[in-house]
Amino acid sequence: MPTLLETRIQNRFPVQPQHANNNDTLHGGTLMKWLDEVGAMSAIRFAGRTCVTARVNELDFVRPIGIGDTALVEAYVFDAGRTSVHVALRAWREDLRTGDTEPTTESTFTFVAIDETGEPVAVPELSVETEEGDQLRDRAGELGTNG
Repeated sequence: MPTLLETRIQNRFPVQPQHANNNDTLHGGTLMKWLDEVGAMSAIRFAGRTCVTARVNELDFVRPIGIGDTALVEAYVFDAGRTSVHVALRAWREDLRTGDTEPTTESTFTFVAIDETGEPVAVPELSVETEEGDQLRDRAGELGTNG
C-alpha cells in the first residue's frame, strides 16, 4: 500500500511573459495546467497506472503570481476510492532570490486510474502512517471532494 507521503510531489515553474494575462500576472488557465500535471504525477505514483483527470473539485485563487516569480506546486494523494484518486494541490508564489513564499492557490482534483484500453481499474488503498500524513490528509479533507 502506498503511503500518503510517498505520493507527495513538488515542482517549480518560472513565470515568464508568455504565461501572463493582461494584468501581467500568471494566467489562471496556465496554473490550472500545472496543477493538473503535478496532480497527475502524484496520482500515477500512487496508483502505479496511468491516471486521467475526472474532476476539478475545488479551485481557489487567493492571490496572483507575477512575472519573474516562480510558481511552486505541491500535490499529494489524500484519499482513494475503488478507481478514483483524490489529490490535494497547493501553489505558492516563490521569490527564488530570497526563498520567500506566499500561498496563492488551493485545489483538489479527482483522477481515475485506467488500463491500456482506457477502462477504469482498481487502485490500492491509501496508507497514512505518520502524524505529518494525518495532518496533510485532514487539511485536504477540509477543502472537500464534492463527490
